[in-house]
Amino acid sequence: MKAPAVVTERPILAGSDVPLGATWDGTGTNFALFSANATKVELCLFDSRGRRETARIELPEYTHQVWHGYLPDVRPGQLYGYRVHGPYAPEAGHRFNPHKLLLDPYALQHRGDLRPHSAIFGYRMGHSQGDLSYDRRDSAFVVPKSVVVDSAHTWGGDFRPGQPWGRTVIYEAHVGGMTMGRQDIEPKLRGTFEGLADPRVIDHLVQLGVTSLELLPVQAFYDEGHLTDKGLVNWWGYSTLGFFAPAPRFLTDNGSLHEFKLMVRRLHEAEIEVIMDVVYNHTAEGNQMGPTLSFRGIDNASYYTLADDPRYYFDTTGTGNSLNLRNSRVLQMVMDSLRYWVEECHVDGFRFDLASTLGRDRDSFSEHAVFLEAVRQDPILAGVKLIAEPWDTGPNGYQVGNFPPGWAEWNDKYRDTTRAFWKGDGGKLPDMAEALLGSAPTFQKAGRRPWASVNFVTAHDGFTLMDLVSYNDKHNEANGEENRDGHSHNLSWNCGVEGPTDDHAILALRDRQRRNLMATLIFSQGTPMILMGDERGRSQMGNNNSYCQPGEINWLDWEAGEEQLAFEEFVRGLLQIRATRGLFLAERYLHAGPDARHGRFAKWLRPDGEEMRDEDWGNGEARAVGLLLHEEGTFLFMALNASDTDVAFLMPGDASRTWRRLVDTATGVADPDAPLKPEDGGAALPARSFALFETEMHG
Repeated sequence: MKAPAVVTERPILAGSDVPLGATWDGTGTNFALFSANATKVELCLFDSRGRRETARIELPEYTHQVWHGYLPDVRPGQLYGYRVHGPYAPEAGHRFNPHKLLLDPYALQHRGDLRPHSAIFGYRMGHSQGDLSYDRRDSAFVVPKSVVVDSAHTWGGDFRPGQPWGRTVIYEAHVGGMTMGRQDIEPKLRGTFEGLADPRVIDHLVQLGVTSLELLPVQAFYDEGHLTDKGLVNWWGYSTLGFFAPAPRFLTDNGSLHEFKLMVRRLHEAEIEVIMDVVYNHTAEGNQMGPTLSFRGIDNASYYTLADDPRYYFDTTGTGNSLNLRNSRVLQMVMDSLRYWVEECHVDGFRFDLASTLGRDRDSFSEHAVFLEAVRQDPILAGVKLIAEPWDTGPNGYQVGNFPPGWAEWNDKYRDTTRAFWKGDGGKLPDMAEALLGSAPTFQKAGRRPWASVNFVTAHDGFTLMDLVSYNDKHNEANGEENRDGHSHNLSWNCGVEGPTDDHAILALRDRQRRNLMATLIFSQGTPMILMGDERGRSQMGNNNSYCQPGEINWLDWEAGEEQLAFEEFVRGLLQIRATRGLFLAERYLHAGPDARHGRFAKWLRPDGEEMRDEDWGNGEARAVGLLLHEEGTFLFMALNASDTDVAFLMPGDASRTWRRLVDTATGVADPDAPLKPEDGGAALPARSFALFETEMHG
């Protein structure tokens, strides 16, 4: 479709170049758009359904690389977009095409969906010149529109829970997945922010004992054409198209950001923090063959890091592009976005996807990169949790342990070590010992604390806990890529049969392995993260890359049977024990040997009660170890047996000492109030089991 010749005599005032975006001041709206290389910018207004362009107005002023204008009679609810003029010269890094309607990068809300259609591309698809060709069709009929928003909201007595890092337990979840399967929630609210705000859903988190809800991306994203062609969706949402706008799919019909704010307030009332998984490393526009939806058409050469040949993109994300945070205006957009979600929406922290890209100067990573330095000095962000996914797909992208003080990091070394140890792999005792004490060699520098290691065994990307003990191999055929997608190195073990089985012995072993993995996670020094549904045995049927699956495979099972509810009760007990034992909430690293300054120690023991020696750590066949922790008269003793035979552990200290057996994964016990009982000097640990003991006797 050719762009309509919409002409208007509507008066527009000069307005201001600050703030960026569409700002309603009570009587009118100021529009301001950054573009360093454009030659003209047109503001396009649409009717309430977004189908008809009612006005096209050239922004009259250009100040400090910002195009701006003020319309006195434009009010909240107005739909709009931009057409940006300039050179279409891909070989020089410029891809301006005013036939393409563009979303405002600072839009606070989007309306409408992104429909798969060739008109969204700036070039003519199928043309012999590829992206060097030029498409003159109007894209307005197939793209979402930006919305003018009145962001005023009555927060009342909302307060931030301010959970200390040492007590933080993260629950990684998906807004839709949390409530789509909950039949007692009104159908129109299932899968939305309002659905997640339901007191019954929040009560599940409270009763479980988590402190912080980490939500997969909730900033505006859309389904890609190659997925919808297969009947699939962009379920996870790691392809942001609006850094200030909530994802429309999580709003009710004609809903607004107020629904997100309601969810935040209700979670805060339950003393649960809200952490957003954010994607500032790339956008949904892909590589040079991707669509022109916003940033590419506004100022491609400014927003993206270009390759030495500026026709192409320097990509360290595996998505086709990387945002150019060395550009001050792009950096400003990201910082403004972060502050907006903190100040306006009261979120408590962020998990940064592929965060190594945010710390890059092309091939090199530095903790002093411009973005990381900007965050370090920002007084608004100083009070929130910052979590890095410390890797990307580019050169030198793996940076676990290298983020600045004040940041926590996903620790995939912990994940792999814990999986391999309980799978029964040999030679893992030294790595497991390091992981149990906060991965100090990796993180203990520049005054960082044990909480800097975000420990996890499962996450959205990979097997669920149930699948980890039920499948040796991935089964991603439903994704339509012939099982080529997803990781093959899962360090999983099916316990004897691939997938579902009726064999009671195998089912019992799988349950014990789940308890082993969860207990190890909860009692390791650091910040534990639990994946949504792991407490209820959620399975993805062996799919370890469910990013595109829209159905029950990605939903929390609210109808779990008695066996899975028993496991949930076990997890609840683990978290109660953790919350009431200061040794598991350590603000300082525990190391083998005494810590006279703080009156505590950690001691590694062989099953026979003797201290571990170098030759014991070097024994690749050893799969059992004990860890004795002491602080202020309290002793905790962890015994781990990953071997396939029973192991007798000699209890530390006097043989007459009585102990509480707080946790026993062989029997499924996790009791924070277990009674003191004599262990007769020793404890028999069945094959593949974990036990935790406590005594308060001195000596």
